[in-house]
Amino acid sequence: MPKVTGIDHIYLTVSDLARSEPFYALLLGEVLGFRRMHFALGGEPHVQFYNRHFGIVLRPARVATPHQPYAPGLHHLCLRVDSATDVAEVAQRLQAAGLAATDATLMPAYAPDYWATHVTDPDGLRLEITNHRQERRDRHDRWDDLPD
Repeated sequence: MPKVTGIDHIYLTVSDLARSEPFYALLLGEVLGFRRMHFALGGEPHVQFYNRHFGIVLRPARVATPHQPYAPGLHHLCLRVDSATDVAEVAQRLQAAGLAATDATLMPAYAPDYWATHVTDPDGLRLEITNHRQERRDRHDRWDDLPD
């Protein structure tokens, strides 16, 4: 059976590419180390932010509808950094740049070592940065030992 080895890319549709690109350039580029490239598909401009593992592509919306997190579709996007210290650094850097990121917060209702910060993009999409928790590490390292 083929195995999924990761996410290749995620497309985010934005209402105003010129407004969203600086937000994502700060979050993904300056704070999280993604690289950026511009390209066109079907005559429409796209911006891809990418790292060694996957890409996040911004494309212009064709319909002017505000993001609704509880409608069918994407609720939020969560990116993972290595440690709780990294989560705190992301929160501090975003706040220092003027973004309304939450303080890094321990969220034991999710897991005893779950740290996260949240920020909302210009279209209302909630983005979360969390740490690589022990449960996720164990899932990766002991996959064959886990029950189906």
